[in-house]
Amino acid sequence: MNLATLPKSVLRLQYKIARFPLGLIEQQLRFLPTDAPPRLMYERGLGMLDGIVGSVLDDQEIATRGALATERADAVKRAEKLDAQAAAEKRAADAELRRTRERAEAEQEAARRDREKEVQQARERAQERAKQAEKEAEQKKAAETAKADQEAAAKRRAAETAKKKDEERIRKAEEEAAEPAKVSLKDAVAKQLEAKEAEERAHDAGEVAEFEKIEHKNP
Repeated sequence: MNLATLPKSVLRLQYKIARFPLGLIEQQLRFLPTDAPPRLMYERGLGMLDGIVGSVLDDQEIATRGALATERADAVKRAEKLDAQAAAEKRAADAELRRTRERAEAEQEAARRDREKEVQQARERAQERAKQAEKEAEQKKAAETAKADQEAAAKRRAAETAKKKDEERIRKAEEEAAEPAKVSLKDAVAKQLEAKEAEERAHDAGEVAEFEKIEHKNP
């Protein structure tokens, strides 16, 4: 039998009968997710078949149904591809974001270490300056103490010298003041000695005279 000689209505009916079990399989596959590969492959194959038959039989309904099924399958495929691309881009973006965050964290950590290093160096410089200032202050204090000790020693020596001079002046003044008293004392002692000698001479002269009287009385 030549299919070209058959009326298109008959061919449409035959196709519907032949397609019926394919439609049942399609109905079973609809329990799968819309993006399940077996469902998409079957729906796209069936849609292409509907499209070819609809075009041959000049059946707009069958052709439209096939085009819609093919388009839906292709749309799901494109959506999957776009989803995969979006997922890949998202993974790439996430990886780039992660790398950016890691770089930022690394830079922040480096900046933090640099700040800590600068703070430590500034602290060490401040401690060095404090030690230097303390050392200079101690040296200055030691120099001032030595100078003060020297000045105090000089003042003590000057005071001792002045004291000795004062004592010498006082001694000389006392000697000068005591000199007239010594002279008077010498004169008094000399006079007492002279008086005593005179008294002794008078006493002796008296005794001689008394003796002479006795001698005259006893010739």
